[in-house]
Amino acid sequence: MSTIITVNGRRHDVRADPRTPLLYVLRDELGLDGPKFGCGLSQCGACTVQIGGQAHRSCVTLVGSVTAPVTTLEGLGTPEHPHPVQAAFIAEQAAQCGYCTSGMVVAAAALLAEKPQPTDAEIVHALDGNLCRCGTHLRIVRAVKRAAGASA
Repeated sequence: MSTIITVNGRRHDVRADPRTPLLYVLRDELGLDGPKFGCGLSQCGACTVQIGGQAHRSCVTLVGSVTAPVTTLEGLGTPEHPHPVQAAFIAEQAAQCGYCTSGMVVAAAALLAEKPQPTDAEIVHALDGNLCRCGTHLRIVRAVKRAAGASA
C-alpha cells in the first residue's frame, strides 16, 4: 500500500501505512530533519509543518489524511536564500538549544503568509502551542516582527 504526498514541492510515493503519523514518514522515509519528535501528543509544536499553508502538528496527522502540499523547514528556504523568518531568527538569535526552532519558524511563516503584519498578541497567540523550554520567547517574537517588517 502506498500514499502519494507532495513535500517541499516534490511528489513522493510513500510506502508507510496510511495510519502512520506524517512525522515518521517525513523523518524516516523521506529523511527530513526539520520536524522533530517532541511529545507525540500535539502539545509542544516541535513537529509543526505546513499542510496547504496552514500550521499542523505532524505527530498526530496521519499520512493517509494528507491531501494538500506539505512544507517543512527544509522547504521554506535555503542556506543561500533563507526565508525571511529563518533570516530573522538568525538575526535575533532566537534559539538556544534549537529543538523548538523548526516548529516555531514553520508556524511563524504560516502566520505571516496569512497575516503579513500581525500584532504582538497575534504572534503570541499563533505560537502559543509551540513550547520553548530554553525561554527564548521574547527573541522569537522579535524575530517574527522582524520578518514581518522584511516582507512588508
